[in-house]
Amino acid sequence: MAPDRDETTVRHMAEALGLTVLAGSACLDRPIHGALVSDLLSYVMASGRAGDVWITIQTHANTVAVAALASLAAIVVAAGFEPGDDTLSRAEEEEIPLLMSSQPAYVLAGRLFELGVR
Repeated sequence: MAPDRDETTVRHMAEALGLTVLAGSACLDRPIHGALVSDLLSYVMASGRAGDVWITIQTHANTVAVAALASLAAIVVAAGFEPGDDTLSRAEEEEIPLLMSSQPAYVLAGRLFELGVR
């Protein structure tokens, strides 16, 4: 049985989806309130809400800046794309959990939905 949406945290998501935590491990107890899937930073800036998880294949440091601006709970980099050291450093500085998966974004979004994230 999936936990209530309010019970889902970044840590629970990481464990349930088998995600690799790359940065921001001190912030994994943040609650997740929603999610969005996009590779357009401008879309995330306009549509992201505080507490959302952002699933993307973008790996550059600007993703972290957008996540911080929108107060997102975390960034999940999909499809095996790997952020560089500059992005990891920025995520640590901004205290944004940055996670990675080899799964495609579509699969990750479906699994988040199954966890109760709407």
